[in-house]
Formats: sequence, structure tokens, C-alpha cells
Amino acid sequence: MITPFSTQFEDILKKVSSIDPVDYGKTRNFINGSVTYLSPYISRGVISTQYVYQEILKQGHKPWKAQKLIQELAWRDYWQQVWIAKGTLINFDLKHEQPEVSNHKIPSAILNAKTGIIAIDKALEEFYQTGYLHNHLRMYIAALACNFGKSHWKLPARWMYYHLLDADWASNALSWQWVAGANSNKKYIANQENINKYCNTQQQHTFLDIPYENIPDLQIPRVLEDLADKIKLETPLPKKEIIYVDSSLPTAVYNFYNLDPLWKKDINTNNVLLLEPSHFREYPVSQKTLDFVLGLSKNIEGVQIYVGEFDELIQEYHLSSVHYKEHPTNSHYKGIEEPRAWMFDVKGYFPSFFSFWKKCQKQITY
Repeated sequence: MITPFSTQFEDILKKVSSIDPVDYGKTRNFINGSVTYLSPYISRGVISTQYVYQEILKQGHKPWKAQKLIQELAWRDYWQQVWIAKGTLINFDLKHEQPEVSNHKIPSAILNAKTGIIAIDKALEEFYQTGYLHNHLRMYIAALACNFGKSHWKLPARWMYYHLLDADWASNALSWQWVAGANSNKKYIANQENINKYCNTQQQHTFLDIPYENIPDLQIPRVLEDLADKIKLETPLPKKEIIYVDSSLPTAVYNFYNLDPLWKKDINTNNVLLLEPSHFREYPVSQKTLDFVLGLSKNIEGVQIYVGEFDELIQEYHLSSVHYKEHPTNSHYKGIEEPRAWMFDVKGYFPSFFSFWKKCQKQITY
């Protein structure tokens, strides 16, 4: 069982300082590999990809030895750049219509951790308890839902996002589309041999225990035929309470994607964590994820929680000097928008990660 993720800022910084980029590069694809467990903190904006990158260099790691980790961090920035460029278009098949879709539901076997694939079922059970999934397991689950069960990616992606502590809609939605062939030129598939290799199992005689060349002829496995479409994805927001602000001070607005405790630390501000019901209707998350957010917010000095819409906050408390960080989900905010921290000065839409990465590499001093 994976240890629950700490919400203490000091613990998070210790996680960064303990990274072994070389071991990460060698073992990250294995579920017991040397992964960083930093994604929930990067997704929630507690730390940035830029901060992690700079810390790796400060610790004396050479970029060529840490390249795989740097590249994986760049994937996060890449997905965000796609979201910035494409906006709500990422909620739909981005490059192609997903091939061979037979339903817009989700296999019940995935919801209930009863796929019959030992490694996947164990991971799903732990996922519900911890809010964490190894990246390889995310791809396996998406492949089961979309490429074996023939489900459209959208509802399964929303289900996974709902339970993830590192819920990042760009990374999640676009990765699901990548697996399903809607944001890539081919679908991602894995057989039982691949799962056994990376999950340290020796399972045989499953519907996935076939050579890759036989997979295109495989009918929907019986275990994936039962489907669910009315799954409850609702965010249990706290009750709205009165907050106290000094209208003579600027107000820093934090949200689901920005919980950086160092952002306005050196100036006197009203610090408000804004939880907009409209945001969580569009992008619902679980109680576990919300509790994680509230725990992380305690690292922000004097933060107060406001449950309501941005315009309501401004009008109710007569706020005039409002600061917030840029993000696609808060394009309706009004005030002083400040940039997020990126690893590299590479902006805009690139049709593939590797075209984006080639630009990034030019800014690395090897």
C-alpha cells in the first residue's frame, strides 16, 4: 500500500531533494520503480516543473543523466500548452475521431476492480484508497476501456480525473485521447506479458494473454461488456462561510490549480482559496481530492476559503486589486494575471510532444 501523500510543505520539499534522476530513468516504467511521487504537488501548483528542474541541477545532477526525468516534466508543460492553445477543444476528440467506438460508457469491471487482470484490479483498489496510479497503470486502464472495451474516452477519463490527487484535466484528457487514438496516430495496447513485466506478476490465461498480432481481431472481452453510464461524479464542497478581508490590501486568489505557498509570501495580502461550484460541476473531484486540496491550502499563510463564483467574491467583498495566476480554467477572472513558472521558454501549440521537446532541448546546457 502506498503511503498517503503528505500535505506539509516541508515534506514536499524533502521529496524534491531526495529525487534520484538516474534511478528514475532506469526504473520509472515499473510499478515499484523509483518514481518521484511529485505529480500531485505539481498539478495543484504547490511546486512547479521549473522548481523541480532547477533543484535537480542545484543538486549537481547533469542534464544528460537526468534527461528522462526532465523529459517527463516537460510532458506536463506540453499538455498545459495544448490546453492553453486549444481551450475546451481538448474536451473532444482533438486530432481524429476515436476509432471503433461502440459506446460512451465505462466498463463496470473497471469501476469495480473486477477485470480479472490481477495487477490492474489491485491497482484500482489502491487507487480508490490513495488517489494515486502509476502512469503505466493509467495507460493499461485506458487501453482496457477504450481499445478492448471500445468505450469512448471521455467518461472514463472524467472518472479517473475525479479520483486522482494529481487531477490535471489537460494531462488526463489528452493522455486518454493518446491511448485511444484520438490524439495520436495509433492506439496504445498492452498484452498480459507486458503487464506482467512491469507489474511483477506472472498471470496467464487471461483475455490479454495473446500475441500482439492477434489483438486487432479480439472481440470485446465478456468481462468488459457490462457498462455503466450513470456514475456519480459530484464534488462535496464545504458550506459557504463569511470571510474577513481588508479592502485596502490586494487580494491573492488561489484555486484548485494554484496552491503555491510562496507566491505572495513576501507581501501583505488577503489570501483567498476560491472554490467555484461552476468549476467543480465541469471538473468534479472526489472528497479525497478535495480534502487533499484543503490540506495543502494550510501551507498558505492566513488563507481563507470562499465557496462561490469569482464575480460573487469580488462584489460581496468590494475587492479592487485582485491577483491570480494564469490558467485555462480561470480565463473569466478579472484583475492582475500573473504567469505560471515554466521549465523552458517554449510556448504555443505543437502537434506532437517531440516537436515541443526539440525546442526545449535547445535551452538545456548539457
